[in-house]
Amino acid sequence: MKPWHFNPHINFNGNAEEAFNFYKSVFGGVFTKIIRFKDLSNTEHPLAENEANKIMHIALPIGNSSLMGNDVPEFMGRVNENENRSKIFVSTESREEADKLFNGLSAGGTVEMPIGDSPWGSYFAMFRDKFGIEWMVEFAQI
Repeated sequence: MKPWHFNPHINFNGNAEEAFNFYKSVFGGVFTKIIRFKDLSNTEHPLAENEANKIMHIALPIGNSSLMGNDVPEFMGRVNENENRSKIFVSTESREEADKLFNGLSAGGTVEMPIGDSPWGSYFAMFRDKFGIEWMVEFAQI
């Protein structure tokens, strides 16, 4: 059986491109797909001018999965970025990698639990990045 891959998908209020450029600066890599709303616009589905350059879909490969996202069109209402109620969990292969991701992603954000040894035996951090997205980073030595 083929292994499962989970690909987190995040909605943004018009700043998906900025957020994904930030994530790219931390994780590295190259976007595999960027589709703007204007790329899908047609006479049957007209598009407001201020929505044309917003992101309809973006994907950044990270390990064997991808982080994906989009901007929510204004007519659909705003996304409450402080009420995601889910976290993106990243397992690393070393403490150094966990430190790098924690330091990069938490810059300008709010740290709930600083990176360090956890009571359950892993090296762990929990925080919200500057875009309001919640993350957990962990190195668990097996």
